[in-house]
Amino acid sequence: MSFAERCGADSPARQAACTRLLALIAASGTEQIRLSWCDQHGQLRGKTLTARALANALQEGIGMVSTLLLKDTSDRTVYKVFEEGGVADLPGFEAASNLVLLPDPASFQQLPWAHKTGWLQCQAWFQNGQPVLLDTRRVLQNALQTLKHRGFAMRCGLEVEFHIYKVASDGWNNTLDPAQAAWPGQPPAVQMVHPGYNLLSEAWADISAEPLRIVQHTAQALGLPLTSLEIELGPSQVEAVFDATDALTAADNMVLFRSGVSQALRRAGYHATFMCRPPFPNIMSSGWHLHQSIANLANGRNAFARERPRDGTGTHDAEHALSATGAHYLAGLLAHAPAMAALAVPTINGFERFRPNALAPQSICWGPDNRGAMLRVVGAAGVATTHIENRIGEPAANPYLYIASQIHAGLDGVARQLPAPPATASPYAEGQALLPTSLAAALEALQNDTIYEAGFGKHFVDYYCRIKQSEIDRFAHADDKADWQRREYFSRL
Repeated sequence: MSFAERCGADSPARQAACTRLLALIAASGTEQIRLSWCDQHGQLRGKTLTARALANALQEGIGMVSTLLLKDTSDRTVYKVFEEGGVADLPGFEAASNLVLLPDPASFQQLPWAHKTGWLQCQAWFQNGQPVLLDTRRVLQNALQTLKHRGFAMRCGLEVEFHIYKVASDGWNNTLDPAQAAWPGQPPAVQMVHPGYNLLSEAWADISAEPLRIVQHTAQALGLPLTSLEIELGPSQVEAVFDATDALTAADNMVLFRSGVSQALRRAGYHATFMCRPPFPNIMSSGWHLHQSIANLANGRNAFARERPRDGTGTHDAEHALSATGAHYLAGLLAHAPAMAALAVPTINGFERFRPNALAPQSICWGPDNRGAMLRVVGAAGVATTHIENRIGEPAANPYLYIASQIHAGLDGVARQLPAPPATASPYAEGQALLPTSLAAALEALQNDTIYEAGFGKHFVDYYCRIKQSEIDRFAHADDKADWQRREYFSRL
């Protein structure tokens, strides 16, 4: 019996997909295949196989050191895996033992920037065939199953802000000089691709045409539903917008987009970063705006849409634009915003974005088409695509955790029929409940949120908070905190 059979992942459809894939590999002359898995920080890890090794890997998987799930953002292993009791609360991770990565044959991509190189998405399993519940993609899959049991499916659209820089002529010198190797190492020296402070400027789009074209071609070659590339306000800042898809596909697309464009741009002499606030003066923060709605499985209709405003309501009322389900869902997102921040804004740097009048949220509030509020209701009664945009996230967030956090919060609002508060007209006014101002405060909120403890499991919440606490502790002890962020985030995210 193969490993795919033992873990319950095998099926006639999967076997047919494996057969088709192996034929495609042979016909295309593909020489290498990257087997990739998304870690707890939303970064791709894995191994590169030769083409002849793929057939066995599709059935038996490949080994992966289990400490990859136990690392913080610097790649340091947080748990003491070689000490007795060091991973007592994480059975199966003792002594840096192996997990098994099993590839999905239907996920195959021919990488447009890498010659004769393919790519497959994997998920992690224990050697006994049991699923690794700390795998963040599985965390979202479980949340989506909960949503399905309530009679709904989720759709998400992505708006992702990030920065692209041109690597200076000698910019790689400090990163590749063995005498300067460090943990983490220095990022390259860079120059801007546009000077900024001219939002949606056609002139800035023109001088940024080369890197934007690389982003476009890479995304399209990977089959991602890219709709636009835009010049953002900050120096060297851009935005990519994607059509809505089902939630799991949206998360997969985000992971592949970040990794793909970073690699393709690097080969062309550019450095892309999804760090919220790169380490330069006069920078503008980058956000990840998550558009979301849920559909009724019974009829496929948008459960947030309503035909006409509820009687007696005005634009400050949620049910003027949203259905009762949508209004309760919105209330759930607001109720769990402090804890949600730990999952949507998982870096120390990301909390520097929450400041007044910055097109970023500061308070826990909503508004109809209000880009200063945490939640923006997009649409109106009679509009079939009415949905909620959550503006809390940073572009470095793990998409599986960010999206799962929406499901558990929104469903709690629906289950308890939480009333939505009135909309805000002044999202930066004093007297409103504020979002957490630090990662430490957000983690404390997460540990005290019973809905997330139930949805994610206390086991996962404790694990996640321990991983992130390591990041906080190392930052607290850094002599040069700006240099710490430059190495920790700018060079790697």
